[in-house]
Amino acid sequence: MAFSRPEQNKQNDPLMRSAPMDSLAMQKGWREWLRLVVVLFKLRIVFLLLMAATAGAFIAAAGWPGFSILLLVWLAGGMAAAGSSAINQYWERHTDGQMGRTQQRPLVNGDILNPHWVPLVGLALILIPSLLVLPSNPAMTFFLLLGAFIYVGIYTIWLKPRTLLNIVIGGAAGSAAVLTGSAAAGSWNAPGALLLALILFLWTPFHFWSLALLYRDEYARSDVPMLPVNTTPRRAAWWVMLHTFPTCLGGLLLALLPTLGLAYLLPTFWVTAVLFWRNVQLIRDPSPAHARAMFMASNVYLLVLLVAICAGSVITPLW
Repeated sequence: MAFSRPEQNKQNDPLMRSAPMDSLAMQKGWREWLRLVVVLFKLRIVFLLLMAATAGAFIAAAGWPGFSILLLVWLAGGMAAAGSSAINQYWERHTDGQMGRTQQRPLVNGDILNPHWVPLVGLALILIPSLLVLPSNPAMTFFLLLGAFIYVGIYTIWLKPRTLLNIVIGGAAGSAAVLTGSAAAGSWNAPGALLLALILFLWTPFHFWSLALLYRDEYARSDVPMLPVNTTPRRAAWWVMLHTFPTCLGGLLLALLPTLGLAYLLPTFWVTAVLFWRNVQLIRDPSPAHARAMFMASNVYLLVLLVAICAGSVITPLW
């Protein structure tokens, strides 16, 4: 494994291509190294998945699940999600090179010159925590492996290059994250956790389709079939609404759980109204500006929803 130097002659040096791990810091500054790790392992997405798993743990525990449970969720879930993301980028590195949005990923721009170690590290990040928790919590192991299998095997390798509805089924990877957290807390089939898993399943397509609308021209030049590219922008906006509406409804139905209460309902109602209004604007004018606004609103919606679940689970029993 090695990282490129600015000079062309050093970049082509076979000794550099086999540089050991401990020389990375000498070749790149800490900011470049941090950016590489964040992008390669998609740590922004991993953060959202960990928030979903954390909310699943809070719902299953009907309150504070305990620091040891949360630490287990963050370590095992974070490693498995990061490993899946690395394998995803390795598999899609050639397609990523066709799109401006992804051309600066390290497996595309040459930051990682010899990338064959990436899937091995990714597989290790998935298997090690999954096997470690197997003796004490087989349900958690199942959902850790299920999430990785859906994201890598079903979504990345099978569905994404073949069908317009790739992300619809791929959204189940987020559902697995929720159930990983609820399994860690000892009740993966808690009704609230199952409803939250359904919300994640419905949220993922309209989140990604909004992004695909924003980068519609780039997806049209790639080999990846994407629904907003193969229909009109306005019809794509209606497809977004087809998933936005039940997601919003499911989020509001969670307020019926006695462990959440007003501490959950008030912020969720506000962010639900914002999300729905953004989708209405997108239908009226499916422009890149409104697609961007819808994409950002989907991120804010999910984050507020998950934080409100955690806050409501702790605050409501105190009232």
